[in-house]
Amino acid sequence: MEETLKRLLEVETQAEQLVSQATQTREQQIKQALETAHQMERDFEAKQPALHAHFIEQANLKAQQSIAELQKRYENKKDHLRDLAEQNQQNALESAVALLMQVGKSQ
Repeated sequence: MEETLKRLLEVETQAEQLVSQATQTREQQIKQALETAHQMERDFEAKQPALHAHFIEQANLKAQQSIAELQKRYENKKDHLRDLAEQNQQNALESAVALLMQVGKSQ
């Protein structure tokens, strides 16, 4: 009986040691996880200016492309209007001369 009690005490001591080791391991894992999370947070904060600059650069490129496209449309419209004006210039001159001739005849 005494031997069984001794053995139970030894097993209990071993179990307590295992629990203690498991607790220490868990605490170390929690500490490591927190350190990793903090490091990842610092890394992200360090990368923020570069990410911000990248997005600003992309926005600027898109804005420049939009401006170039609008300028091209403006130039095309301007050219089209100039062509129309040149095509109708002769008609306008003829109409103006005819109008002046009518004014001259009626007086």
